Amino acid sequence: MNSFVSPAYHVGNTGPRTENLMDQKLENILNLALETPEEEREQTESLNVGYSAETRSWELIVKYHGSLDRLREQNIVVEELIAGYAILTVPEALVDMVSDTPEIEYVEKPKRFYYGQTFPAGTSCFPPVTMRTPFLNGRGVLLAVLDSGITWDLEVFRKADGSTRIRYLWDQTVSEETASMRYGKMPDGFSLGTEYTAEEINAALQMHALDRYRLIPSRDLSGHGTAVAGIAAGKSADSLYTGAAPEAELIVVKLGLPGNSGGVEEGFPRTTEILRGVTYALRKARQLNMPLVINLSFGNSYGSHDGSSLLERFLDNASEIGKTVICVGSGNEGAARGHFAGNITRDSRVELAVGNYERNLNIQLWKNYSDVFRIRLQAPGGEEAELSTNIQGGKYTLELEQTRILVYLGEPLPYAVAQEIYLDMIPAEGSYINAGIWTILLEPVVTVTGQYYLYLPAGNGRGDSTGFYRSTPQVTLTVPSTAAKVITVGAYDPVYDTYADFSGRGYADSTRTIGVAAAGLTKPDLVAPGVNIQAPDVYGTFTPTTGTSFATPIVSGAAALLMEWGIVRGNDPFLYGEKIKAYLRKGARPLRGEMEYPNDRVGYGRLCVADSLPQTGTTEGTILVAHWKQFRNRNEEKQMK
Repeated sequence: MNSFVSPAYHVGNTGPRTENLMDQKLENILNLALETPEEEREQTESLNVGYSAETRSWELIVKYHGSLDRLREQNIVVEELIAGYAILTVPEALVDMVSDTPEIEYVEKPKRFYYGQTFPAGTSCFPPVTMRTPFLNGRGVLLAVLDSGITWDLEVFRKADGSTRIRYLWDQTVSEETASMRYGKMPDGFSLGTEYTAEEINAALQMHALDRYRLIPSRDLSGHGTAVAGIAAGKSADSLYTGAAPEAELIVVKLGLPGNSGGVEEGFPRTTEILRGVTYALRKARQLNMPLVINLSFGNSYGSHDGSSLLERFLDNASEIGKTVICVGSGNEGAARGHFAGNITRDSRVELAVGNYERNLNIQLWKNYSDVFRIRLQAPGGEEAELSTNIQGGKYTLELEQTRILVYLGEPLPYAVAQEIYLDMIPAEGSYINAGIWTILLEPVVTVTGQYYLYLPAGNGRGDSTGFYRSTPQVTLTVPSTAAKVITVGAYDPVYDTYADFSGRGYADSTRTIGVAAAGLTKPDLVAPGVNIQAPDVYGTFTPTTGTSFATPIVSGAAALLMEWGIVRGNDPFLYGEKIKAYLRKGARPLRGEMEYPNDRVGYGRLCVADSLPQTGTTEGTILVAHWKQFRNRNEEKQMK
């Protein structure tokens, strides 16, 4: 049977909007969250992120100009960041007032990010520049690790004299009440967490192990941040373990919220915590007058993947402040079945397998605003409904079998050109949504480009059995690796010298009308070893790790070496930002099976530090790529004959 809650209508640019417009200053998903009853919102994976039921307030990201003093006068907490961005903590009743404030240009809610889960230095050409002239080690460079924290008393993060290489540790999850009366304070300009200095860490290191953590109660509960920091900059006293930049000094930001560091709901960072962490690292680098590399080993799948979100724009702005490089992992969605792309020239049928015990699942459909589709949704039992846009505010609810579906029909916004259609599925009865095959039926009404892109939550946000049949591996980069000016790092298997299929892939083709290809970007920029990488764990032993999370710090360390050679040693004071990216791309070497460069899997190829350094580079990678292209062209000519 068909279940309609409103008259059937075509989805697309079909005429004038209804009277009660959704707020155009607010992103689509924030509009939906504000219009959804709290009890329903709590059942969803994404809509409630950023809301505090205890204080009935929202944490919001804003782009603004001028002064925000009028908001402070309303007891709204304002944390000014960089480049006209700020984080506001706003009582729910005042959100409309914030939007009406002339200085506010655009508003987004936080999203939750997921960590993309050894160091074979030889495969990335480190020894030619670290074990002989110029003997680079990252000295004089700051390396900021924004992650799950760090096991700060491990030997691998100390100098030869036993003192720490951590200049600052900001644990966002340690509240003032939890912090020691003698050690730590909330960092200036921020409203959460506790900051510890190198002097305080060194004093704690003189204490017995149990007493140390009473003075500095910051712990890495997952071990993810410890592994990332170790790969980027770890070093054991016996030199049996050496990270990419073993003499770099560390800034560590443990991302999270006070009181929730071990909670399931807050086990992964949110957008706002990342914005704070990047701003913090930039301010410390300016204060210390040191070049800075920022490592971000996480991402999510929400967004049009075209660099238009405030986080992506923020990182582009941050990359232009000081002598800075930002490295971001491409994510582990390449083979996760969370993406489907199509070009609708006739009726299309997209099948989605939903596994057992899914409490919530959201689906994003992104399309060109000029295209008009008729969209029907079919539940596993055959019940079907057609989506409608003939509704006030662009949002409504329907039920299919035992599943309630929140539908939001977005429009282009001042900061986003693509049209979003967002579906959030929650149980109408029982504890879980209907398992089985859900089918999305698309019928073209007006076709201009015909392209559409469907995304599910990143792998950590859904069960292993949930995913698209005939999924599309291209354009599976996680946000914010889609930001234009960051260095986007994918993973390869160093044993086989081949692309790791889990690694997020970039543009599908040059004709894509939305997303990274539409923006003219090559993503990823390059790949680094990301399979069975040895990294320190929270106990001080070494464990093999796999994922783009662990490929990224290798590139972050490589960037630190180049900045040491250029900026610290005075060989090139302008070796930062996009120039680092260009040098790393040029030095990249080919991988087995990849005949065209750059491509959507490995970008310009695999990291080679020696060939990326101007003084020692042999341009071997560039030469090899040229030879491969000549070989391919000769074969193509033979086939034509």
